[in-house]
Amino acid sequence: MQLNFRRQGQGRAVILIHGLFGSLDNLNGLNRALTEQFDVIAVDVRNHGLSARSERMDYAAMAADILELADRLELERPALVGHSMGGKIAMMTAGLAPERIRALVVADIAPVAYTQARHEQVFQGLQAVIDAGSQSRKEADELLGRHVDTAGVRQFLLKSFVPNSDSPWRFNVAALAANYRTIMGWPGVVQPYAGATLFLKGSESDYLLPEYQARVRQQFPAAGAKVIQGAGHWLHAEKPQIFNRLVLDFLTEVG
Repeated sequence: MQLNFRRQGQGRAVILIHGLFGSLDNLNGLNRALTEQFDVIAVDVRNHGLSARSERMDYAAMAADILELADRLELERPALVGHSMGGKIAMMTAGLAPERIRALVVADIAPVAYTQARHEQVFQGLQAVIDAGSQSRKEADELLGRHVDTAGVRQFLLKSFVPNSDSPWRFNVAALAANYRTIMGWPGVVQPYAGATLFLKGSESDYLLPEYQARVRQQFPAAGAKVIQGAGHWLHAEKPQIFNRLVLDFLTEVG
């Protein structure tokens, strides 16, 4: 499947992969920080943004999308940076084709299956907007607010709200809901990825916990980790300067 993307900068290639309900704009701050030194390709993953829709949302398929893009753009061993679901896509891509990936940055996600449902209220709010045929951002926010208390989460979701259109969301709500267990799951990498890998964790987040360390090491034996204090799961938005510096320093050192 061909992905929508935006390409900026020059140098060695870096692909940025957003998380669930996101788009290629989510890592804009990092994009700007990297473009002076790197050829940065930000993508919309399948069923998000302007990329094609599909009933499949498993990690093998989404990793294949990244490899297809690398082939299409003739990228030589790109580095991958992924947040949340995008981090799992990046990890799977490296596991499927380790010789083709230069380095890996994984932001606040672990190579494990999460059994707890974390987005039930979000899906209810998104569906409420669809059912109401909302045509204004204000109305959509009010409907979301009945299910999603956190204003920051609503603001993030509303970045993908499209008024006066057949579909109010720039992501495929039905496909994401149908594949939610797969998205939260993790099949494991085909083979360990021994390349340079950096895991970044928000100190206030519970996605990347100490008890996952053994599974991280098993699948990514060269992995290092940094904790960003005072940040939660949205560490790239909450502490952008620290996040951007850590990623830039790591990719510069890798070369």
